[in-house]
Amino acid sequence: MKKRHFLVATATAAGATFTSAALAAPARQRPVGPGLLTITGAIGRGNRGPLDKALDQMLAKQQITFDKAHVFDFAALLRLPAVTIRPTVEYDAHVHTLKGPLLSEVLQAAGVDVSRPAKLVLRAVDGYTVNLSLAQAHQQRFIVATHLDGQPMALGGLGPLWAVFDADRYPEMAAKPLPERFAQCPWGLYHLAVQPA
Repeated sequence: MKKRHFLVATATAAGATFTSAALAAPARQRPVGPGLLTITGAIGRGNRGPLDKALDQMLAKQQITFDKAHVFDFAALLRLPAVTIRPTVEYDAHVHTLKGPLLSEVLQAAGVDVSRPAKLVLRAVDGYTVNLSLAQAHQQRFIVATHLDGQPMALGGLGPLWAVFDADRYPEMAAKPLPERFAQCPWGLYHLAVQPA
């Protein structure tokens, strides 16, 4: 009987230690909720295995392949430090508040060495694809927006994730017609490939 109590107490303590370690390093956790963003390519060790053609239908149909990936659910993205921007949005020509972690922080959490040059391929759920350098994403302070005007963004709108920056803050972008400012900002972002430059 005492042995059983000892084993239960040990397992409970180990579970508490594991939970503390997992909370200290949330980027390595497997997602608990539905995966919203899959990062592949030149990442760390990842938190999931290779593409499953039977279950990863959208990824497979868009001809994405990988041996490992890092998947973020909504909670994992919310654990990263958030940044707020207020760009004039092309769809209604109004200023909106967008909030989410810096794209570079998301990449770091996936184990990407952000000190090295890299090419980013961002893909939206509708297949829209953008090529962006890591340097540009860093210089223009791209965020992975999770909230629009204080509310989580819905699938079917601009969300649930939008790779975006405050185009109003950059004179070369602000000088362009509004519809041209966001060509490199895919809404409905769900996949990002990191490739060596």
